[in-house]
Amino acid sequence: MLGDALSYLKNSDDWIPTLVIGGVLSVLSALILPAFILQGYYVRVLRGAAKEERAAPSFTDWGGLAVDGIKLFLINIVFALVVLIPTLVVLFAVFGVSSVTTDPTTGAPNAAAGIVGLLATLLVVAFGLIVGYFAPAAYANFAIEDSLGAAFDLSTVLSGAATSEYFKGWLLAIVAGVVLGLVGAALSVVVVGIFVLFYAQVVTYYLFGRGFAAGLAKKRRDVAESNF
Repeated sequence: MLGDALSYLKNSDDWIPTLVIGGVLSVLSALILPAFILQGYYVRVLRGAAKEERAAPSFTDWGGLAVDGIKLFLINIVFALVVLIPTLVVLFAVFGVSSVTTDPTTGAPNAAAGIVGLLATLLVVAFGLIVGYFAPAAYANFAIEDSLGAAFDLSTVLSGAATSEYFKGWLLAIVAGVVLGLVGAALSVVVVGIFVLFYAQVVTYYLFGRGFAAGLAKKRRDVAESNF
């Protein structure tokens, strides 16, 4: 799977123009529209990976890319709120506990407040990691079904994500993303890093899409065989 991901972009007949366009769009992402186009391209990568296509897609139908990018942006907002709202609730709760358990003499929070704060922090971090694990599966399902609602089809998303295939793809995506991201960041001073970072994103999204599709397909085969 990793080998396919690393060669995915280079297998395209126009991989150099695609790499250049992706790098330029990455630089121009602050202008918003290029960011949407770039996100739309990643949706195509997810879709192509799910179909086990050998070569990466080209930058064509830019209007369609922008629309898909906006949809992916909206999905990201929902997941961001899923993490942000509980985090704010926990922070306010911790603040409330701290305010009523402060030592009246020194004004410092007591041990109980510190323990509550630590537990709350661990809870928030754990919840964020869980959402971070399932969110790419939602992106992949959206790309596969070409439907915004598919990102929130919890039964399908959870079914595909709760597989060894998806876990493997997700883990490889994180490792590859971190390694290539560090290389790209280091090379950014000589411009080349911008293109490495785009390449890293393509590899990452490919692994998310391939892992989810493989896991979901296996899960459905297992269910079909058990019902036969």
